[in-house]
Amino acid sequence: MAKLPGAIAGARIVGERFVQSQRQQNPEGRMPLMDHLRELRNRVVKMALGLIAGMIVGFIFFTPVWHFIERPLCSAMIRGHSGCTTLGVNQLVLNGPLDAFYLRVKVAVIVGVILSSPVWLYQIWAFIAPGLYAREKRWGYIFIGAAVPLFLIGNALAYLSLGRSMHYLLGLTPSGVSNLIQVDLYMSFVMTMMLAFGIAFELPLLIVMLNLAGILTHERFRKWRRVMIFGVFLIAGMANPSPDPITMLILGGACAALVEVAEFIVWTNDRRRARLHPDPYAGLADDELSPIDLGDTETRDSSLN
Repeated sequence: MAKLPGAIAGARIVGERFVQSQRQQNPEGRMPLMDHLRELRNRVVKMALGLIAGMIVGFIFFTPVWHFIERPLCSAMIRGHSGCTTLGVNQLVLNGPLDAFYLRVKVAVIVGVILSSPVWLYQIWAFIAPGLYAREKRWGYIFIGAAVPLFLIGNALAYLSLGRSMHYLLGLTPSGVSNLIQVDLYMSFVMTMMLAFGIAFELPLLIVMLNLAGILTHERFRKWRRVMIFGVFLIAGMANPSPDPITMLILGGACAALVEVAEFIVWTNDRRRARLHPDPYAGLADDELSPIDLGDTETRDSSLN
């Protein structure tokens, strides 16, 4: 009967040989379509579990969260009046017997998305990471460490912008017209604002990740810088559900500032790369031939003869 240490060592050798044979058969690490679908299913299930856990917290703390959400609307000053308690002045109304339940669900969804943001952001990265090289996978820590704070900062700025949006939009109400706002429409507006701001704040991170992957250089970024800043404000105007210019300027200005920070990081990273790995063709024009040392070639040919 074989001894236990010898059996463990033998099993380890067999396992290493099996892994090596699998790598030789599939050196690029490709996965069949069904394996990709199973991987996607597992990631979606984990994201859903994280969202459900956050929604449970939202159901438990519904009352303080709801007062926090309705505060920008109730504090907006319209024609000298504010508050949601006066009839016709920024008052939220429910139209159906199920609307109260749907309100709790939407509040829970907002809380769930925010609380579970580390989970679903990590699952998105984990689904992409198997297609990267080993040296690129370590960028996942950078991605998660920056993506979650940026998403939360975007949500906070969206909440601060809600007050200005409500003051501008409701200030357009003609005299003699009451503001009876459906809760469902107001919640949809809040959710769209927070999602738009949160995703927009991920744009600078995308620029940095493309630079780390070697796809976007600072020279290319500098050529398209003006177009990119214009695109940031254009996307801010399209993603912003509120038509008021103040909210668009807040979102576009914040994203433009983050793009400037991303440009500095890209510039610093390119300088570091140039210092560690200098380009032998730097300084040559596009139509200029690189110099070839013929002396070494002739010496090598004479030695071979």
